[in-house]
Amino acid sequence: MKFLLTSGGINNKSILDALVDMLGKPIADSNALCIPTAMYGHPWVGPGVKAWEFISGKEENPMVSLGWKSVGVLELTALPSIDENRWKPLLQETDVLLVSGGDALYLNHWMRQSGLADLVLSLNSVYVGMSAGSMVMGPNIGEYFVGWTPPNGDDETLGLVDFSIFPHLNHEMLPGNTSAAAERWAAGMPGPAYAIDDHTAIKVIDGEVEVVSEGHWKLFSP
Repeated sequence: MKFLLTSGGINNKSILDALVDMLGKPIADSNALCIPTAMYGHPWVGPGVKAWEFISGKEENPMVSLGWKSVGVLELTALPSIDENRWKPLLQETDVLLVSGGDALYLNHWMRQSGLADLVLSLNSVYVGMSAGSMVMGPNIGEYFVGWTPPNGDDETLGLVDFSIFPHLNHEMLPGNTSAAAERWAAGMPGPAYAIDDHTAIKVIDGEVEVVSEGHWKLFSP
């Protein structure tokens, strides 16, 4: 599994070029599965019209609408109730997973409950996250981003990369996501942490981390 962890989707040429390079073939020749689950846990984006817009490729932040050969939906909340043989082959055949934003802890919960968390590292595909879809890959998200409260009550996430992410840095619609807020957030994180804006992504291949950006970002080291 290769990771392309974005704040705002594939919304500039640098991030798009990085994605195509990771795929190793054109987007038009690649099959995708979109995962909208995180949206349902966040009051701003789901359920309802925003989830439909993401799945249908009418999303504000480009992911599903990039011109894939095919796009399917993998809804994690449904997976525990159906036979694994009905969805695991889809994962093994897909070229890319497109994971929406929303609530990172809700997504973490259902990635674990569905069994997807146990399979991610064995997949020969590209994982593209947006916002919460990126944050869930780190070891934890920090109290600042806790919304939906998981059964264990903490902010722990999957830890498939060794850094945490503060998305939407200095976003005009999120006045609280300032550089100063990111610095305070990072001070409470136990490991490396990146603050990234919507024109920045973090590329991870075999543990090697590269920032792809046409915007602003900052690495905070413990």
